[in-house]
Formats: sequence, C-alpha cells, structure tokens
Amino acid sequence: MASEELGPEFFVRLRADLLIIGDSILTDRHHASNGNYDPTDPQNQIGGIIPSFSLSGWLRHGTERVVQEHGATACHPGEVNANFRKEDVYSRDLEAGYHEKGACLDSVDDGCLILDLFGGIGNRPGKIMRRPIQFNPVRSKVDYTRGQAEGHYRRLTRKIASRNPNDGRESLRVVQVDAVANLDGAWYLCFREQKPAFVGLLAEAVRFLNEHQTDFLHQLGGARNFGGGIVDCELINPLYTERELRRVFDRRGEETAAMADKDEQWERDYLPEFRSALSSHIEGRTGG
Repeated sequence: MASEELGPEFFVRLRADLLIIGDSILTDRHHASNGNYDPTDPQNQIGGIIPSFSLSGWLRHGTERVVQEHGATACHPGEVNANFRKEDVYSRDLEAGYHEKGACLDSVDDGCLILDLFGGIGNRPGKIMRRPIQFNPVRSKVDYTRGQAEGHYRRLTRKIASRNPNDGRESLRVVQVDAVANLDGAWYLCFREQKPAFVGLLAEAVRFLNEHQTDFLHQLGGARNFGGGIVDCELINPLYTERELRRVFDRRGEETAAMADKDEQWERDYLPEFRSALSSHIEGRTGG
C-alpha cells in the first residue's frame, strides 16, 4: 500500500497577511525591553511562538466538516454536562452534525475518527501531535523542516471611542493586541499512530479550509472581524525530501522536475488511496 511508504510527519504550509491569536503570542524579548521597544521600527526584529491551541481548533473545524460531508456526525468537543452560556446550545449542536462527546466509544474501542485523532476523554491522548509555530522575521534563521515560519511581530493599538454625539468621539480606552503579519511557513504535524484514514482526513481538511478561508467560521485566530485570520493553506507533498521542502519556500528557485513528478505521483497514486480509506473508515463506523 502507498500509505506504508510514508512516515508519520506532515507539513502544512500557512500564509496569512495578519494573525491575531486568541490565546496570545509569545515573543523572544520583553515588550518593554528597557523602554526601547518601538513596534513601528522596522529594525526591531522580534521573533516568537504562535501557540498551537488556536491552530488545533482551526484544524479540528476543518476535519469535523469533512466527516459531516461524508454523512457522519463528529464528536462534540464540549462535555455533556458543561455550563454553556446559551440555553440548549448543546442540543442544537447535536442536531447540526455532532454526537455527544465519547458516545462513539460505546460501539468502537477507539471511538469515532475525530475522537481518535484529537483525543479529549480522560487520559486518552489524540493520535496527532500539533506543535506550535516558531516564527522569525529573518528568513535565513527560519528552519522550515522544523515547522517554523517567517513572520513579523507587531503590537497593534486600537482606540475605543465613545459613540455619544455629546462626547465628540472622545477616547474611552486603548486596546493593544499582539499580531503576526506576513506569515509564511510550515506547521509541523506528526501522527502517534498512522492510519490511512488519518492522512486522508488531514488532506481533505486542509483542502476544505483553504477553499473556505474567507468564511467566518473557518478563519484562524481571535480577531476575524478585523481582517485577520484569512489563511492560504496547503498540505506540502509528503513525498518531498527535506531539500525539496526548503525549496518550496525559496523565492529564488522554482519547482524542479523531480518535484513536479512527485506532485503528479501524489495526486495519481497516493491521494486517491487515502481518500478511499477515509470513506471506508467512516462508512464502516456508521454502517453506511
């Protein structure tokens, strides 16, 4: 089988003009830095880390939609007895293509595909490891084979003004948010246990997220209303060598003939097998 020839590591290319991550961004220097920090200074080269929490949730949304498009329900991420802010929100989710969290374990030991992949019940870990993305504004310092990215850190300031005409647009407060601009890099994913259906689901989820990148629900980050979170994404061909992976991000070079051949091989020989495995896995669990 073609799936047996691949390793457990996969890379997803992410490109975004602006990301404002809800669980914040870690930087490699303090914001104050002895009073010398100037977010508008182009020489102020600050790198950092984009945590994987928002990235993981974004990917999960894509995988859930793929499973639902195959006629199955996805495992709900929330607990059955959770204190939801809106009344009956859990019931409405169940009607919209989800089943109760962990209910799938009653019929199958490893649960549905979503639970098996992302975990979330007791000490049950997910089968996919999602690492944070380390970014740096200096391209030569970015190692794409380790899941890193080129990105420019900025601290954005928004003034909240009064809407009362008598106040004359008086500023009420100032809100500062951490952001990464001009992001281009690789997100490193690794399967603890590799199943052909996992690879098929990953490929289809990334495709779905790229095709629906302007949909509010499928944008990434915590400020989607303000032009952030629209992400171009693609699964980098798993057949590429490390050298070819780096070449994907090399603006000076073009795709080699060997890379073009591997792209054709991936689309012709590998991807159909993984898509078939995904469909068979879901149909086998749902009795379809």
